[in-house]
Amino acid sequence: MPKLWNDTIEAHRQAVREATLDTTAALVAEHGPASVTMSQIAERTGIGRATLYKYFPDVEAILLAWHERQVTRHLGHLAEIREQGDDPGDRLKAILKAYALLRNQENYDDDMAAFLHRGDHVTQAQRHLLSFIADLLADAARSGHIRDDVEPAELAGYCLHALNAAVGLPSNAAVERLVAVTIAGLQPQP
Repeated sequence: MPKLWNDTIEAHRQAVREATLDTTAALVAEHGPASVTMSQIAERTGIGRATLYKYFPDVEAILLAWHERQVTRHLGHLAEIREQGDDPGDRLKAILKAYALLRNQENYDDDMAAFLHRGDHVTQAQRHLLSFIADLLADAARSGHIRDDVEPAELAGYCLHALNAAVGLPSNAAVERLVAVTIAGLQPQP
């Protein structure tokens, strides 16, 4: 097949996939995950059910693909922020705040969170995020912005666990206070 034809087919497939993920997320937000069907997704997306089944075997597979896309976007967002500053301390604060705000925006019930976080993509993302934060902490420690008496990997675990408490906080101000408390725990010891 000509390259243009292949590119057109691939673009179409990607558009159908993205529309399916977006539509499913909207339906879940409206009706809850248990009540969304493949028929509803196909109808709202504007594709046939048979076509939808060529892409995904069931609603659960769509939700996992949607979550994987979200996680990838979040990691990309954090990487963009990392590139915006020269000062290691400021970069670290910006990343921790952005991570806490992302966590705060999650509004899954416990069952949905358990379902979405069971995939391999989550394990890989967590490893990537721990390494990412540990590298930032190492830079900040070398520049004297944070303590250097604890390994960066341990501090990364501390930060991520502390900032996971941002889920469900009532306001951005509450999230910022949580970030401030977390950063206070990173300060060099006298």
